[in-house]
Amino acid sequence: MRSYTVLDLLDLDLKEHNALDLRCIGGRPGLARTISEQEINRPGLSLSGYFEEFANNRIQLFGMGEASYLTKLESEDQMETVNKMFTYPIPCVIFTHGNQPGKRFMECAEKSGCPVLQTHLPSGEFSMRLMRALNDMFAPRKSIHGVLVEVYGIGVLLSGDSGVGKSETALELIERGHRLISDDMVEIRCMNGNILMGAGRNPVLAHHMEIRGLGIINVSNLFGVGAIRDKKQIQLIVELEEWDSSKNYDRIGTGEMSREILGVKVPLLQVPVKPGRNIPIIIETAAMNERLKKMGYHSAQEFNQNVLKWLESENARNLYFNKKDTF
Repeated sequence: MRSYTVLDLLDLDLKEHNALDLRCIGGRPGLARTISEQEINRPGLSLSGYFEEFANNRIQLFGMGEASYLTKLESEDQMETVNKMFTYPIPCVIFTHGNQPGKRFMECAEKSGCPVLQTHLPSGEFSMRLMRALNDMFAPRKSIHGVLVEVYGIGVLLSGDSGVGKSETALELIERGHRLISDDMVEIRCMNGNILMGAGRNPVLAHHMEIRGLGIINVSNLFGVGAIRDKKQIQLIVELEEWDSSKNYDRIGTGEMSREILGVKVPLLQVPVKPGRNIPIIIETAAMNERLKKMGYHSAQEFNQNVLKWLESENARNLYFNKKDTF
């Protein structure tokens, strides 16, 4: 598992409703401390002197209640619990609501080398944002060779051997109004144990494409910012392969296949490529069909059921008309 530091947390480039609004107000030498847990801790019990099961390896969050209690401890010259808390290897402490800790608290933090961070966000909102950020940082990940595009709202991962036409297919999809997330290498993260989020491994290069015979192109410059997206959930895998006349391909769609990535199964389609086949239209249709499946409508299964009903009704008619009169 990749390790992160407090400085990595400060350097996160999060915007709008994900921004943490963090700044360091003390203990800068400790910014290299490692964050090893994606959970956070409210140290109210520890400040009162109860250190049993103290989650010292988590980020310590000081809200309005903890900040008010600290003020009371300093005014009564009872800093023993604060001193004891800083004897533990705490990654960092964060004060919400823009609260400023007292002088003696800051002295304890500086002495122990523990970073003190501050945010103007309220505790509840900041906790949710921080949990999302930590969940993203510690999510299991792997990089896969392929192209990730968004087609009719469905994240489609194009896979296949090198030279089979993944980038060319993605380029035509982009020209038809769909969006590119990443070309060549896709970094996949498993969020919450069951959601696969795909993005470019390198944000600077993610929206560039390599087209054989043409070279490197910048999709956002050629087609506009509406043709790109930073990340997208992977909901369908389309594996492109050279047409093999000896292989039996699924022609009805009742035999569903899947591929497991980071413990999550994703629907898989194997699409044979040969001259004359319009692969982008096939992928568009596959994306729309996947949306129908998520809405509870399965075309292949309905077709199969209709055929069975027709056969049953046909047999019933044959039995009725061929039945001899016994009267």
